[in-house]
Amino acid sequence: MKRLRTAVIGAGYLGRFHAHKYAQSPLADLVAVVDLDPNRAAAVAAETGARPYTDFRQLLGQVDAVSVVVPTSQHYPVGRELLDAGVHVLMEKPITAAPDDAAALVALAASRGLILQVGHLERFNPVIQALMERVDTPMFIEAHRLAPYSARGIDVDVVLDLMIHDLDLMHLLVDSPVARIDASGMRVLSEQIDIANARVAFANGCVANLTASRVSRRPERRLRVFQKNAYLAADMCNQALDSYRRIPADAADRPHEIEGHRELLPKGDPLREEITAFLNSVLNGVQPRVSGVDGARALQTALEVVRQINHGGHARSAPQPLAVAFRRARS
Repeated sequence: MKRLRTAVIGAGYLGRFHAHKYAQSPLADLVAVVDLDPNRAAAVAAETGARPYTDFRQLLGQVDAVSVVVPTSQHYPVGRELLDAGVHVLMEKPITAAPDDAAALVALAASRGLILQVGHLERFNPVIQALMERVDTPMFIEAHRLAPYSARGIDVDVVLDLMIHDLDLMHLLVDSPVARIDASGMRVLSEQIDIANARVAFANGCVANLTASRVSRRPERRLRVFQKNAYLAADMCNQALDSYRRIPADAADRPHEIEGHRELLPKGDPLREEITAFLNSVLNGVQPRVSGVDGARALQTALEVVRQINHGGHARSAPQPLAVAFRRARS
């Protein structure tokens, strides 16, 4: 079995987990761990049997595929150099800080025939996968993603940090353009937006109401989907999926009955599954489960939510030039 030469760029909290998954994968040889802090790079490299580096450019020509787990502001410049050098990239979310940069990475990966996968981890959560199998045509979506405050990750606001997960799932569920976004939010404990709510209306009539907070007492990750004759509720913290369906009455004079069912899903290892999917995409030359286009679409919507919070008014779907760039990259 062919094994890919891999590396992790960024050895912080999440990068360390990436490194361990590559080190354990039968599809990969973890060549290096890179971090600007030499002590941090050395520590994670020692844990995983890799070599430590402080400059990812030293690896060009020595690796086939990498995870980029650096601050969001560095996603575009690091990703561009890697793709230019012919390296397949798993980019942590959000794909970049700016839509034009996201479109540029998507186009560059497509032109070089490279895999660009974005780390929207919830797609690999077993309870979300079970939910997706049962969804038909959503009419209303409700999401709550709440977390206690942590100084880690406050280089971006709560929309790009937390809500973007549910924005990605929302787009996966609803096959329709965004018609309108209304949002509100505020800064509480940081200089960025710490709590946000967005109401997203789609052209097909579906509405999604999403709330994200990083100033909550306890974590909560719930996604509810309402569709004709059914209600589905995924609890991502407790790996539970509740489903309620209307059963037609067996006689004209009898009311419809509601059937409820709770399914407990295995916790699984979403990060391992995400990295395995990335490596398989590279080895087999197939589109990743979360493409660069998917990541760019989630980013576009997230930034419109942030614009709403900062400036008011309502926002429509992606501006024409960006939408055209995404379609070209997809074709």
